[in-house]
Amino acid sequence: MTFNARKASQVIAFFIARNGQNALNILKAIKLVYLSDRQSLKAFGFPILDEPRVSMPHGPVNSTTYSHANGEYDLEACGWSELLEDRANHLIGAKKQIDIGELDELSDADIQCLDAVWNEFGQMGKWQLVNYTHDRNNIPEWEDPNGSSKPIPVERILTALGFKDADVQASLIEENRYLDKVFQSLRG
Repeated sequence: MTFNARKASQVIAFFIARNGQNALNILKAIKLVYLSDRQSLKAFGFPILDEPRVSMPHGPVNSTTYSHANGEYDLEACGWSELLEDRANHLIGAKKQIDIGELDELSDADIQCLDAVWNEFGQMGKWQLVNYTHDRNNIPEWEDPNGSSKPIPVERILTALGFKDADVQASLIEENRYLDKVFQSLRG
C-alpha cells in the first residue's frame, strides 16, 4: 500500500455526495477521512488510506490527504482533481455530481466504513467534530501537539481500538505496504 491520491479524493467525494451538496467544509472532510480510516482499522484491521496520521491543534488528521486538500501537490498529475476542485472559502468542492457507484478506487469494505462514519458523524458540524476528536474518551490516540503536530503511529490507534496484538497488526500493515511497493516496482 502506498498513498493513492485518487482514492483519497474519492473518499472526500463520497462524503460530498452523502452531504447532498457540491461541497463540504474542509475541516469536516478531513475529520471524516480520519474517522473512516479508524473505522476501517476497527472493522478490518487495515486503514482505507496508506499514509501517516498526526495530531494537530484541531485534532487528528491523515497528513498526506490534508496536504493534498491544501494544494501542496500537483493535483492534476496525481488524479486528485478528477473529481475535486480547488479549495475555496474553506470548502472542498466536487467538479460534477458524484455517483458513488463510479468511485472505483473504493472497495465494498471501504464503502461500508464510509457509510458507518457518515451515519454516525455526518450530521455534526466541523467544530462538533473537532470537539469530538479532542476528547480522549473518544479518540485516545490524539495528543495535544501544542500548536505543532505529533505523529500518531498506527499501533497506537490499534491499541486504542482494543487490539490485543496491536504491534503484530501494525507489522502486518507495514509488511503489506512493503509488498505493494515491490509489486509496483515489478510492474513498472
